Amino acid sequence: MTGLLDSLALLCTAAGLVAGITVLASSRDSLLALRTALELWVAAGLLRLAGPPSWSTLAAVAAVIVTRQLITQALRWSGPGG
Repeated sequence: MTGLLDSLALLCTAAGLVAGITVLASSRDSLLALRTALELWVAAGLLRLAGPPSWSTLAAVAAVIVTRQLITQALRWSGPGG
């Protein structure tokens, strides 16, 4: 089961990279591209949390979620009227 979760997490990570590059190429908005990639990277982290627990996995997922929140705030501040 752990092998399947690792494979799915890797797939989400790769999909995040592809989605981020696609958004960047189509919109030229680097913050939106990063936010798009981070959404899938959060999903990858949550899949990793479904496996055997470890502090390093928890810390990595927490770091991605904090980064995602900071990017979301930056997008709100840089938007219209922000």
